[in-house]
Amino acid sequence: MLLRDNVYESLRADILNCRLAPGDDVREQELAQRYAVSRQPVREALLRLEREHLVTVQPRQGYRVNPISLSDARDLLRFRLALEPACVAEAIEHAPDKTLKALDDYRRFSGDHEDFIAYNRAFHTALAYASGNRRMAGALCDLIGQADRLVRVSLANIRNHDPTRLVGEHIELIEAMQRRDRRRAARLIKTHIHQTEKRVLPALKRNAVIVEEKNI
Repeated sequence: MLLRDNVYESLRADILNCRLAPGDDVREQELAQRYAVSRQPVREALLRLEREHLVTVQPRQGYRVNPISLSDARDLLRFRLALEPACVAEAIEHAPDKTLKALDDYRRFSGDHEDFIAYNRAFHTALAYASGNRRMAGALCDLIGQADRLVRVSLANIRNHDPTRLVGEHIELIEAMQRRDRRRAARLIKTHIHQTEKRVLPALKRNAVIVEEKNI
């Protein structure tokens, strides 16, 4: 991987993982020191991230990590609602039994909030790639990565957060997929995403780094 791609991936991961928090001001020189590179690959990475609406250029001031807008969060979750059921359907239709059997790895979870975010990302990434459609999987994994930022920002404000219940939803979906029950799996994954929206959006509203409308 080229240096500029490494810097881009590292900077993007730091934004999505909230190591660079929504609303943070960042400068090329500080980021160059952070990643031990020159300013040129940092500048190129920031321009790519601006096109992804993750940062905004502030003339003569540097860059700002974009806050999360409620409207953008809704858009992301609605896009996922369109795409993830399609990946699940493709997996049921075409994935070999061993691929669906491998989903058993996600029947169990233990750990803290950060561990749950990693577990949840890995599960939904596995669903994406089980589809066998690289373009759909790539698009869905990008959405899943961006959703990590929503979850991290909202998690402290999610009332009655219960990983056991969420893992139970995953188990139901796994079982439907392994039976190749397309209708039930479609209903379960859509319900799961709707429930995510119901949990996350109200929690985002209670966070000071959230803006009500898009400003990017």
